[in-house]
Amino acid sequence: MRKILPIGIDSFREIRESNKYYIDKTMFIRDFIQADDKVSLVTRPRRFGKTLNMTMLREFFDITKDSKAIFDGLKIMDTEHAGQINSRPVIFFTFKDCKADSIESLVFKISTIILTEYERYRQLFNTDIDESKACYITFNMIYGMLLNRNISTDFLEIAIVTLEQALFEFYKIKPILLIDEYDQPIMSSHENGYHDKMGLFFSNLYGSALKGQDCLHQALLTGIQRIAKESIFSQLNNISVYTVTDKYYSDFFGLTPTDAEELLTYYEVEFNEEVKQKYNGYTIGETEIYNPWSILCYARSGELKNYWINTSANTLIRNLIAEADHLFHKGFDMLIKDGYAKISADLECSFFELNNYDTLWGLLINTGYITVIKQINELFMSVRIPNGEVRSEFMRIIASRANVQSSDLHRMFQYLLDRDMDGFVEVYRELVISCTSYFDARENAYHMLFLGMCISLNNLYKIKSNVESGTGRSDIIMESLSVGRPHIVIEFKQGEAVDALKEEALRQILDNQYYSSLHGEILCVGIAHDKKKCSISHETIAN
Repeated sequence: MRKILPIGIDSFREIRESNKYYIDKTMFIRDFIQADDKVSLVTRPRRFGKTLNMTMLREFFDITKDSKAIFDGLKIMDTEHAGQINSRPVIFFTFKDCKADSIESLVFKISTIILTEYERYRQLFNTDIDESKACYITFNMIYGMLLNRNISTDFLEIAIVTLEQALFEFYKIKPILLIDEYDQPIMSSHENGYHDKMGLFFSNLYGSALKGQDCLHQALLTGIQRIAKESIFSQLNNISVYTVTDKYYSDFFGLTPTDAEELLTYYEVEFNEEVKQKYNGYTIGETEIYNPWSILCYARSGELKNYWINTSANTLIRNLIAEADHLFHKGFDMLIKDGYAKISADLECSFFELNNYDTLWGLLINTGYITVIKQINELFMSVRIPNGEVRSEFMRIIASRANVQSSDLHRMFQYLLDRDMDGFVEVYRELVISCTSYFDARENAYHMLFLGMCISLNNLYKIKSNVESGTGRSDIIMESLSVGRPHIVIEFKQGEAVDALKEEALRQILDNQYYSSLHGEILCVGIAHDKKKCSISHETIAN
């Protein structure tokens, strides 16, 4: 019987005990042990398997459990580290759902998560212990406050470090601290406008748990980005940060090409070039990575859809791009037109702490909207849009900037590809009216529609703008990447006499032979604009 896909399940134990499909990432445990970092942070986009890996670490080390059965047959058990299974107390928190529009609600959610670990270990501490010891006194006091829902932020700040101290006293073994999506509550406080009142709380909560604790063996945090300027990290001299540009841990979050092919083959779902273009394209360190969430969903449905969607996160990104300055949009437009861009990006600082060009690009990299092709130096790098799924989200971003629907852009370009010029003209005019009504003098409708065309069609066409061709410079040349689809050459004119200018634009293409480097069927299109008015002339030729 075929194993069930673990979609939406991020508990390692549940996946293994229910015999669901599992891609063996247990050598992450080996690398974690061998790195021997006192405190480490791994940053990856959402839905790239961070929580599953953290629960795997918890199950392997947790001294209160017997995990041999669920690790049976996995790679880690064939290493010299197999003997460390169930050898240490583990403190585990996942803050991935800690989003709230008020301080009170966020504190309630954090305290509820911490209470879960307190309750788990409280049962052990009911055995014969010396309750006069300071760590147990503080533990019991905080436990009572958490249980009765009357804990102040002052006591909540020391809840994690108190648990560390109590566990070390009880077992005489230093515990491991695992905090999954540590930055989610911090980002929520920024997004909802109350971070100024919570900044010190986060600094004390994490700082006290991580800094200079002799009772702590190792700590691992995961998240989207490093909150660099917080005293969480400014107080730590020994933290190791592993971003998407680092080689270490590079193949443990997300699916390698081998992982993706084996999974899809197992479920008898086609693994072809279309699948690769849709979901592949991330580079972590120097490792090629597929989006795991999308591959799992595709394996279940067999349909090439856009699965990697988080509505709230996408809305935030769209708003930040819309509000960005001219310098950012210069690089953004280059990314859309050429498929890649050279930019300076800061992966070591949160955009919410330092709102500028570098940190916005860093946010796009950290959240998985773009991927790094080449690290030129510490800040300067080449980036590209990773795949077709993310490209569709950029289409929505462009459509939002142009005040049109992305579905209308798709419809217009489909008419163009089908040589249905009447349909193309009808939609094009509608969009021009929408764009020119929306934009001020700094941006124009034609530019936005061109960007939409680039992002929508760059998997079908090689698109060039304002390049020498024939005996002049063409506005747009779209070279088809496959036989059976026409090449397209477009020339724009602007002025009041749109009917005459459209013919002039078309004649310019033909006279200057802008299509001279193209072979096959060529659709030549002359477009004339006068504010909200436009007119189009076209001719199909063979070369």
